[in-house]
Amino acid sequence: MNTDPRLDFNRGRFPDRRQFLNRLGGVSLALSVPAFFERPGLFADELMRTPRQTEGPFYPVDLPLDTDNDLLIVNDAITPAVGEIVHLSGRVLDTSGAPVRNALVEIWQVDNQGVYLHKGSNDFEKLDRNFQSFGRFLTGSTGEYYFRTIKPVPYPGRTPHIHFAVKKNGKKILTTQCYIKGYEGNERDGIWNRVPQGVARDSVTIGFTPIPDSTIGELAANFRIVLGSTPEG
Repeated sequence: MNTDPRLDFNRGRFPDRRQFLNRLGGVSLALSVPAFFERPGLFADELMRTPRQTEGPFYPVDLPLDTDNDLLIVNDAITPAVGEIVHLSGRVLDTSGAPVRNALVEIWQVDNQGVYLHKGSNDFEKLDRNFQSFGRFLTGSTGEYYFRTIKPVPYPGRTPHIHFAVKKNGKKILTTQCYIKGYEGNERDGIWNRVPQGVARDSVTIGFTPIPDSTIGELAANFRIVLGSTPEG
């Protein structure tokens, strides 16, 4: 088991970073903001901070033994998780557009049956034990992060979403969620509706786009995270 959250493009389970980006063939670039908008000093306006959202009650009480960035395989098991494969990437930036290095990005979500890795979750006994449910990644010099996971699914009372937490120097800077662009259930989700309409809501509602030439229907999603400087209380 690998304990370094930054590793994992070269484990043989999925392409290394260069191969992965080549396979996307520009999908990630189309989903992310153009590079010139992310360079500090080019524009006077600051980037809008990613909206804070509730952590919810289902952050894992007992973290899995495997907390790397590949949620489809647990502890080098042979059987993968059930669900549509998503390559989820993005960058962590500050409001000037500068990359935030060595930020710990955490994600957690339900499995393909809508069950969290939490004993309080509905139908916990039906949890897909082959789905890691939780992962971590330490950002590099350009603020990038990457996860291989499944496309989120709905469960009673919630539209599909993925939870995010970002920590820096041991302090939690941001807790938020991202959603599927165009999913009709978003309009009925109370937490999604609390995010102000317009740029703020658009920033947490992202596309899940088919990867060209994928023979197994893999998807790519890109979620940019812009941090403020104040840790959450």
